[in-house]
Amino acid sequence: MKSAELPGLHAAQFAFASIVSACGTGFRNDMVSRGFSMRLHSSGVEVFPAAMSTLAVLLTILLFPSPGCAATRALFNGKNLDGWQQIGPGTFVVEGGVLKTVGGMGLLWYTREKLANATVHVVFKMGGGPKSDSGVFIRIPVKPTDPWMAVNHGYEIEIGNWPDDYSCTGAIYTFSKALARPIKPVGKWNTMDITLDGPRTVVYLNGVKVTDYYEGQPVPPKHPGSADPDRGPRLNSGYIGLQNEPGGTVFFREVSVKPLR
Repeated sequence: MKSAELPGLHAAQFAFASIVSACGTGFRNDMVSRGFSMRLHSSGVEVFPAAMSTLAVLLTILLFPSPGCAATRALFNGKNLDGWQQIGPGTFVVEGGVLKTVGGMGLLWYTREKLANATVHVVFKMGGGPKSDSGVFIRIPVKPTDPWMAVNHGYEIEIGNWPDDYSCTGAIYTFSKALARPIKPVGKWNTMDITLDGPRTVVYLNGVKVTDYYEGQPVPPKHPGSADPDRGPRLNSGYIGLQNEPGGTVFFREVSVKPLR
């Protein structure tokens, strides 16, 4: 029987092709390990053995989700600060579906869960000139009651176009030296992907690796009398947060998370 003669097959193929496209190589490898083979082409996807396997694969996905296709979840809903809490000076406001920093130094932290073994995806732009300053805090071990708890017990992935490679966008502030500086000009949107893989932290900025840091590797000492973060180990899991500083404004269009496994 030709595949065109199978009722509902084209709809199933369209749905499956969408899933394959969205989930990528990891998902396809997982499906192959389950005994299916597939070939993508311009009109959809062919699945072997037998045309009906397309329907079977869709049922397999629903009943036994693939670790290669973990769902991305939005942490910022684009409407309000539901799930977030502000501590310290200043605030964040939502304007036109975008988070905007106002004053500081404060912290807007996500209250609903700790994150580990996941990638945090952030879309941001600097809008207040060369002194725009913010950061994404990770691995905050307990619910913070003061912004300095995040500074001294978590890590800050810096957002700021500063000259020092230890404090530029994508570096772990004063802990790791940036491998590259692919920040876009003020007013342009940037993407940042922060992967928490056990004790390893990897940061990509606009598709370029900026940080690859393992817990325990040598770091520069804290300068006496400075406001730099305290040295010492951080946990594999923790809360995350966004920093607001009294310098130029920073905007966040998206904050989401995708489990690694």
